[in-house]
Amino acid sequence: MQLTKLLGASAAALAFGAAAEAESWDMPMAYSASNYHSELGQVFADKVGEYTAGDLVITVHPGGALFKGGEIKRAIQTGQVPIGERLMSSHANETPLLGWDNVPFLATSFADNEALWQAAREPVNAALAEQNLVTLYSCPWPGQGFYFKNAVNSSADTQNVKFRSYNTATATFAEEMGMIPVQVEAAELSQALATGVAEAFISSGSTGYDRKVWEHLSHYYKVNAWLPRNYVMVNKQVWDALDDDTRAAVQKAADETGAACLAKAEELSDWYFEQLEANGMTVTDAGPEFLAELEGIGAKMQADWLATAGPEGQAIIDAYAAR
Repeated sequence: MQLTKLLGASAAALAFGAAAEAESWDMPMAYSASNYHSELGQVFADKVGEYTAGDLVITVHPGGALFKGGEIKRAIQTGQVPIGERLMSSHANETPLLGWDNVPFLATSFADNEALWQAAREPVNAALAEQNLVTLYSCPWPGQGFYFKNAVNSSADTQNVKFRSYNTATATFAEEMGMIPVQVEAAELSQALATGVAEAFISSGSTGYDRKVWEHLSHYYKVNAWLPRNYVMVNKQVWDALDDDTRAAVQKAADETGAACLAKAEELSDWYFEQLEANGMTVTDAGPEFLAELEGIGAKMQADWLATAGPEGQAIIDAYAAR
C-alpha cells in the first residue's frame, strides 16, 4: 500500500515538473475577440498546444488588451512578447515593401490576393528577418470599401470630411479625395465616430459589423480596392531558439490556421454586407464617377509604391503577373 502511494506521489511530482517546464507565450492581437482574425488566433493557439503536447502554451489577448495595435510589432521585435498579430501594411511607412497588399485594384479577389501573397512572401520575410521577425501565417480581410454618413457620388461630396486612416495608403486616398486623414486604431473606431473625430473610413464589411458603425454612418460603397492582410509574427531569436520538433509543430499549426482563416474571410464577405443592410445601412457599388476617380488615384498610388519599394516591389508585381 505504501509503495503504491509512493509511486503515485512520484508520478504526480513528475507530471507537475513537466507542466512547470512548459513554455508560455502571450500573444497580443489588435482586433476584438469576436472578429474572425482573433477567433482564428485562438484556433492557432489551441493547435500549438495540441501539436506540442502542451510543451508550448499560447495565451491570446485580443482587442488591444495587452498592447495597442500600434505597439504590437515593436513589442515582439524587442522581446516584450514573443508573438503577436498586426495589420502588415500598418508598417509600410517604415518598410514600404510591407505595403504590397495595399496596391489599389491590383488583386481584388481572394484567389488573386493569395497569389499576390505567394509572390510577396519571400521578399517580405527577408525584410522582416532583418527586423528580428518571422511570419508564421497571414490572413486577408475582405475587399475594402468606403463608409460615409451621406451619399457620395464623387470627390465633390467628400471635401474636408474627417477620414479615419490605418496606414499610408488609406491616408493617401483620403488626401487625394479632399478629405482629412486621422490615424485611428480599430479598437478606438467606435469612439472616434461617436465623438466626430472621424466621419468616414475605408475598410471591409467586417470592421463595420464589429464596430456597429450603422449607429453613426449610413452608406457603404463596395469598391474592393484591395484585400489587406494581417500577419502573425514571432520574435526571430525566440523562433530560432526552439527545437526542431517544436518549430515544426508551430509551423504546422500556422499553415493550417492560415488556410482556415483565408476560407473564413471569403465565407464571411457577403454575410457582412447582409448584416450592414439588416441594420439600416445602404450597401451599394460605387457609382461610375466615384469609381473612376478612385481608379485614377489607385494608378498613381501604385506608381508611388513602386518608387519607394524599389526593385523588390517590382519583382513582386512581375511574379504576380507571371503566375
